Amino acid sequence: MHILDKIIQTKKQEIANIFLVEPVAVKPTRDFFGALKQPPAPRIIAEVKKASPSKGLIYNDFDPVRLALQFEAQGAAAISVLTDEQYFQGKLAYLTAVKEAVKIPVLRKDFIISEKQIKEAAVAGADAVLLIVKVLLRLSDNRPDRALLLLSHFMGVAEDHGLHCLVEVHDALDLKIAVTSGNKIIGINNRNLDTFTLDLETTATLSALVPESWRSNNCLVSESGMFSKSDFPAGVDAVLVGEGLARDPGAFF
Repeated sequence: MHILDKIIQTKKQEIANIFLVEPVAVKPTRDFFGALKQPPAPRIIAEVKKASPSKGLIYNDFDPVRLALQFEAQGAAAISVLTDEQYFQGKLAYLTAVKEAVKIPVLRKDFIISEKQIKEAAVAGADAVLLIVKVLLRLSDNRPDRALLLLSHFMGVAEDHGLHCLVEVHDALDLKIAVTSGNKIIGINNRNLDTFTLDLETTATLSALVPESWRSNNCLVSESGMFSKSDFPAGVDAVLVGEGLARDPGAFF
């Protein structure tokens, strides 16, 4: 079984224990889209991540608030917080703590398979959520029409709760679904979710397929595998950087 299928299986078990139906006392959200579209491009989404399946433990002295404040001070446009517990050693509480500490938008990065997780993110203080097309295809028997319907539904739930969506794609089919959905922020992930291998050319290949009519009023993000500014791909509005910041924050700011 591929690791993505294992993660989805785990998520199905986790959402059974989410009893939240409707969020209460949700704090006003910050403009994630606007933060990414400000010049100069590319803007940096700095990721707060303790570990990953491919790299293991990234920070021995992990302090999400300290890291987020450091990245904000250095010029990050937004903070991405990993909230998956089993595979990335994250916690939803990290997101809440980061949101209370910084003034820039905060993204919940997780494997979302249920509207419960979106409502949960709103209560925790997220300004945006990650929606991975590849995950939605798995949930839809690999039928693009069903995946598009599920994506549109999740986008609607997010909008109802004041959240923006970063819709993540990995190949041409994912991209077609994302563009068709009408979402304003698309992220091209350079990491293969089945093998967790990296290919920085993924952004160049897929960005060439993005319609010019889509680009002007929307936001294109490159994710994963960047370890200095020299790795930033041309033509994107923002980059999402995680492990590279752990190695050398100065290489990016």
